[in-house]
Amino acid sequence: MNMQPARQNQIIKLAILAVGGQGGGVVSDWIVHLAEENGWYAQATSVPGVAQRTGATIYYIEMVPDRGRTPILALMPSPGDVDIVIAAELMEAGRAMMRGLVTPERTTLIASSHRAFAVSEKMVPGNGIADGAAVIETARKTARRFVAADLEAIAQRNGSVISASLFGALAAASVLPFPRESFEATIQSGGKGIKASLRAFHDAFDAARAPVAAAVPPERASDLIQGPPALLDRYRTLIARIDDEMPADSRDMAKRGLAKVVEFQDMAYGEEYLGRLVKIAALDHDLGGDGKGRALTREAAKYMANAMAYDDVIRVARIKTERRRFERVRDEVHVRDEQILKLTEFMHPRLEEVCGMLPTKLGRAIESRPGLFKALDRMVNRGRHVRTDGIFWYTVLYALSGLRRFRRRLLRHEVEQAHLTRWLGEAERVARRNYELGVEVLRCRRLIKGYSDTHTRGLSRYDKVLSALPLLEGREDGAQWLRRLREAALKDENGTALDGALKTVATL
Repeated sequence: MNMQPARQNQIIKLAILAVGGQGGGVVSDWIVHLAEENGWYAQATSVPGVAQRTGATIYYIEMVPDRGRTPILALMPSPGDVDIVIAAELMEAGRAMMRGLVTPERTTLIASSHRAFAVSEKMVPGNGIADGAAVIETARKTARRFVAADLEAIAQRNGSVISASLFGALAAASVLPFPRESFEATIQSGGKGIKASLRAFHDAFDAARAPVAAAVPPERASDLIQGPPALLDRYRTLIARIDDEMPADSRDMAKRGLAKVVEFQDMAYGEEYLGRLVKIAALDHDLGGDGKGRALTREAAKYMANAMAYDDVIRVARIKTERRRFERVRDEVHVRDEQILKLTEFMHPRLEEVCGMLPTKLGRAIESRPGLFKALDRMVNRGRHVRTDGIFWYTVLYALSGLRRFRRRLLRHEVEQAHLTRWLGEAERVARRNYELGVEVLRCRRLIKGYSDTHTRGLSRYDKVLSALPLLEGREDGAQWLRRLREAALKDENGTALDGALKTVATL
């Protein structure tokens, strides 16, 4: 046991931080049952969070050996006065440390290393994902002992839920004065999913005893796609072309970009991507990019793929009707074979998206007639809750996804291609005069993402940032200033930081 001897007969204080669906209540009940079965008195309370992924529920347990008298125990954890903290997600461990619940003299911190992104992370215009590696490093310094593993993946792999994995990690930490057999008996006393829960418990017990990884595992990317042999042969030919014609330090990004573009449209679109990229690589060489890490080629490979694989109604409809997406949803909500999954989607199309799905001439004809556009928009522009588990709306979305084969003839594709050409042309023109500034122009493409209102706001930020380009082209520090403008645009949704930065540039 790793319990401090001085605390064996004193109150043990334990806090669990989890949001809805993460099993915090189940773990709390199990711990209380475990304590009581071993002759301890336990008291559990909980304070709900504000909302899903904006505030975790804190389950708090105090336990003490039962001496025949009802003890007076606290209802909430106090900073610096908690023995064990269990976090059902990595950032909840970070929040526990911020609250002062974790101390190096006293607290054992047990956390699942997986991520469930918070609303505050998703709403940031750029990449708002918090740094998981920083949380792990801080936990090592802040906690008396830090125990972590991907407990969510362990639970899913065993057909169980994360509560069983958390319980297994708690047993492995040996911070409660109860044997492993008592933990297992507690699970066995439940009525449902006992075998799956025990499997998850055992795997989590073993994983929690392994050293904590230095960082969250990176996202995996595949260079190959699925398809018939003829398609794969053609794809491998493009991969071989990348190996032959692209500089070594840009090949990995080029292969990732190629895979994304081909998945978005087809092999011919991938050839178009690679053709553009090879020309940029040649320009990069002529501009002395070999001694600059081939930054122009590498950034073009990344952001050109994002620009060519833009979000439109066709892509969204395809994602929503893919088999793997239904399988993922079933796994996430733990649907059993005898249960029926009902799936409701929220859709709010604007007439701009409808026109984007029309042939170019027809779409432009509607957009050029304000009266007609306004009348049609009133019919279309409203939120809808649709059931994609039923035949009608699934068929509608499936039909929309089928427009993929006609995408090159549609208005949205023409608009995106025109913007792509202007953006690359501007980056190449600037790079000939100022290499680093040209690279920053390419990186400004990250401001544009999503579709509908999100895409419109991103495009507006992009235009505002690039409006400062004429003032920066003649400056040696132009690249640094454009980077600052881009970072300001990514900081907040309302654009206050960007407006302030633009005023500063205007005074240079």
